[in-house]
Amino acid sequence: MLSKLAKTFPNSKRGSVAIETAFILPILATMTLGGLEVSSIVSRQAELQTSMAEAAAVVVARPPAEASDRATLEAIIEASAGLPADQVSMQLRYRCDTATTLEANASSCGTTAVVSEFIIITMTDTYTPAWTDFGISGPVNFNITRRVQIS
Repeated sequence: MLSKLAKTFPNSKRGSVAIETAFILPILATMTLGGLEVSSIVSRQAELQTSMAEAAAVVVARPPAEASDRATLEAIIEASAGLPADQVSMQLRYRCDTATTLEANASSCGTTAVVSEFIIITMTDTYTPAWTDFGISGPVNFNITRRVQIS
């Protein structure tokens, strides 16, 4: 009887599929989940970059001269990117002649300097992938800044 079992056991294929599936299924599930999360991260980055490009185009087309114009533009950017108010900011800055740094006030440039005016737009966002629930890595932070010269 034992010799008959020994002869048929190496040729039996009934349990091999279940064992192979048990080994491969967690790996495939992890790769699928990771691929979906990475595509969500890339998609969000592309959305934010598109919103930022639109904002820069609007600033170039109609420079916001007043603080109320900047506030309106900021609200449009927030709606376009789907971000709350605290994650979008706009700052007015000035360059004196050919300086590499930007100043907060045009008056710090002096009376004879050529003053260039800039709007600096900043967007921040955070995406928390599902794999953080398993202790792998952490949230992905997006920080996009554009400097647009308006004069």
